[in-house]
Amino acid sequence: MSLANLEWGRTTGAGRWRPLGGLVVDVPLIVLLCLTAGVGGVVLYSALGADMGLLMRQGMRFGLGLAAFFVLSQVPPRYLRIFTPWVFFLGLALLLVVMVEGEIGKGAQRWLDLGVVRFQPSEILKLAAPMMVAWFMHERRLPPTFMQTVAMVLIVTVPAFLIAEQPDLGTALLVIASGGLTILLAGISVWVMVAVAIAGLCAAPVLWHFMHDYQRARVFVFLNPESDPLGTGYNTIQAKIAIGSGGLFGKGWLNGTQAHLEFLPERSTDFIFAVMGEEFGLLGLLVLVVLYLAIVGRGLYIALQAQDTFTRLLAGALSLTFFFYVFVNAGMVSGLMPMVGVPLPLVSAGGTSMVTLMAGFGMLASIHGHRKLMAP
Repeated sequence: MSLANLEWGRTTGAGRWRPLGGLVVDVPLIVLLCLTAGVGGVVLYSALGADMGLLMRQGMRFGLGLAAFFVLSQVPPRYLRIFTPWVFFLGLALLLVVMVEGEIGKGAQRWLDLGVVRFQPSEILKLAAPMMVAWFMHERRLPPTFMQTVAMVLIVTVPAFLIAEQPDLGTALLVIASGGLTILLAGISVWVMVAVAIAGLCAAPVLWHFMHDYQRARVFVFLNPESDPLGTGYNTIQAKIAIGSGGLFGKGWLNGTQAHLEFLPERSTDFIFAVMGEEFGLLGLLVLVVLYLAIVGRGLYIALQAQDTFTRLLAGALSLTFFFYVFVNAGMVSGLMPMVGVPLPLVSAGGTSMVTLMAGFGMLASIHGHRKLMAP
């Protein structure tokens, strides 16, 4: 065996690293993801009460997500497109199974227990919905016609409705966002956007009627958190206190009083953004935001370099959906949006959402890496 065959690999162009084994790895993307997860691990250690065991479990989840990233990054985009309908309808079937056989936890029926693994099928639709919309438009001319737009809206709203029935309004919102962004990237006309907006406004009273009491309470609390400071408004008030008390530089790692004295609820999941604001201050939050924007920028660059309709729509939707996750969580914690169960990506504790997120980035790496390999 020659010395050349023992080399790990070589760079063959901007942003591409191709090991001799034939693997495709997007170096800028994976570095940004690992940096963000590293920052998240530091904050999460404090939010978990310095429990190294729980942090190790989160590290294992990130490792599983990395495995999903590397596996999907090796799959050529044409195979992703071929299997998209199968994944989408499998996700719908599993959502129907959850309605009948799903496990109930905290008043919601969202989980399937297969004995070996316990997961939320709704997470599949976060990826399958934009993939299906991109698949639908792949061989059709852009921008879509009105009837094509209606078909895409149905692709998104059917799984979102099933998820909202669990009830899981946060995940339903993310499915609508990921699918809706794909539709917008397809280039729908202004008149279609106006028609959809009017239809949404007309449907608002109907949606309000079917909302659960606690979901309506979240809307009222968003408008006036001080109306129930010890009840439904407690989470929002405590999160804003935590962020505000951090000031510019924060109170220091492991020194957050709101989190460690248990004033801040769900500090390791939905409200971990407030933990970081309290302990690392505004500057710490800005570092995290810059990392997030760099990841989004890398994803949009990949979308611009994509070679066909399916990959362009999918890469753009995955990138903007990631930004939407960050925007919703930060807005929720800071009181700029109503409370919804949306974790902070790569930072909040959680298994299924972490793997789903990394799988999406794996598809981004696949889109860019295989485009590079096909180039002369």
